[in-house]
Formats: sequence, C-alpha cells, structure tokens
Amino acid sequence: MRWHNVQQNSEEWEKLRLGKATASNFGLIMANDGNAFGEPAKRYALQLALEIINNQKAEFSFSNQHMERGHEQEPIARMLYENQYFVDVTNGGFFDLVDYGDSPDGLVNDDGVIEVKSVIAPTHYATLKRNSFDPSYRWQLIGHLDCTNREWVDFISYCSEFPPDTQLIVHRLNRNDYLEDINKLRNRRADFIQLVQKTLTTIQR
Repeated sequence: MRWHNVQQNSEEWEKLRLGKATASNFGLIMANDGNAFGEPAKRYALQLALEIINNQKAEFSFSNQHMERGHEQEPIARMLYENQYFVDVTNGGFFDLVDYGDSPDGLVNDDGVIEVKSVIAPTHYATLKRNSFDPSYRWQLIGHLDCTNREWVDFISYCSEFPPDTQLIVHRLNRNDYLEDINKLRNRRADFIQLVQKTLTTIQR
C-alpha cells in the first residue's frame, strides 16, 4: 500500500484513480455477493478497462447534483465534527493498492478515518431514526477499514436544514466488528479485478 497526499478531485488525484476499483464503488461490486456480477458491476468493469486502455477518465463516469452539493458542504461538516470531538482532521489523500484504492474524506490521528455525506433532509432524517449509518454506504465504509488498515471509520451525515444539535450525526464502525465483512469484500473484489482483466482482454483481442 502507498499513500499519496493529494487533494480529492484534483488532477493528480484523478490520475491516481484511473483503472482502479475505488471504495466509493465497492457497493456495486458487492451486490449479489455469492452470485454472478450484475450489470452495474459489469458496466463499472468496462469503465475501468477503458481507463486502463486510454489512460484517461471514462466518458460515462459521472457526477450529479447531490455529489456536487456534498463537495460544497463537506468543509462545514468537517469543521463541526472537529469542534464536537476536539480533533484535527487531516487530508485523506489516496491509498493506492495497485488494482484498487481508497480516498477517505479525512484522517484522524493514526487510527481513524471519516466519511462525510452532506445529504437532503429526508435522508438525514432516516439516519436519525435508524440510529446507525446509512446502509447505502456500508461497503464504502468497510472499504475504508480494509484499504487504510485503520481501526475505525466515522460515518458523518450532515444536513444544514436541521436544528444545530441534529445537523451532524456520527456513527463509528470499529474494525474488529467487521472482520468477516472485510474478508468478504477482499474475496469479491479479487473476483471483480479478474472481471476487469477479462473485459480488457476482450476489448484488445
């Protein structure tokens, strides 16, 4: 593993990610675990294969309005988190593991990472009622634990529309509680990387 001290969404960060399966997409890989990969995973494998061939970001990778909103409000959520827990959050950078990698939203001391989601009110309210992390991001969070080899990840849900005392919801996942899931991810990801190579071979045949 090699850690690169680069800023998310920078040109250097984009180049480091080319052709690599990243934690934000591990949910695609883990869908239908134990069965054949579905169409979303196959589409992702094609994207990565084309990135390897062309050495540039695939045209059909995308961002949407919610993603842009998240990027804009993430610094606010990070500041609130630092003030609430009396910690300094440093740059998450990029953890490069050759065929895959990970970009947590920040590092905390030597043992933790954070994942910030700036969300709309209904999503935040569902997390508040659930009293746990949003399951939509389960495999991204477990991916953080796996790829960074750190002891915990804090899932942070932020919504500015809520009262100050509930704008920030934090749920911690400890590595020792998810060892079985980490192993599942590793096995499934290895199969997915083989799918990427198979897709690459088919294109270049």
